[in-house]
Amino acid sequence: MLDNLLINSEEAAAIILFGIGFTTLLLQRNMIKKIIGFGMMDSAIYLFLAAKGYIDGRKAPIVVNGVTEMEAYINPVPSGLVLTGIVVSVSVTALMLALTVRLYRRYHSLDIDEITALSRKEEP
Repeated sequence: MLDNLLINSEEAAAIILFGIGFTTLLLQRNMIKKIIGFGMMDSAIYLFLAAKGYIDGRKAPIVVNGVTEMEAYINPVPSGLVLTGIVVSVSVTALMLALTVRLYRRYHSLDIDEITALSRKEEP
């Protein structure tokens, strides 16, 4: 059991990081803390994909010296997914932060329960 955990330490770290981010997202009422939890979950997924795509002893999939055997290179798909995911998560994080700034300017609070209560009072 411990040997498997040590062999798969990157995957275990990704699962723990995802769990911390998920509990932060669920249990915190502060909008900024929720965004940080979401970012932690993103990072955990990227770590997991990168760990799954890496194989010891293999190189990046760039043909050098005419070596074209598949066994010489790592799988490029997880790397591409990680790069695409990073671009998307930066955009989503920027949008969430922009919306949080707008909510703060309107309600003068970052507490999601307080913002919800104040918004219900405004409804006719």
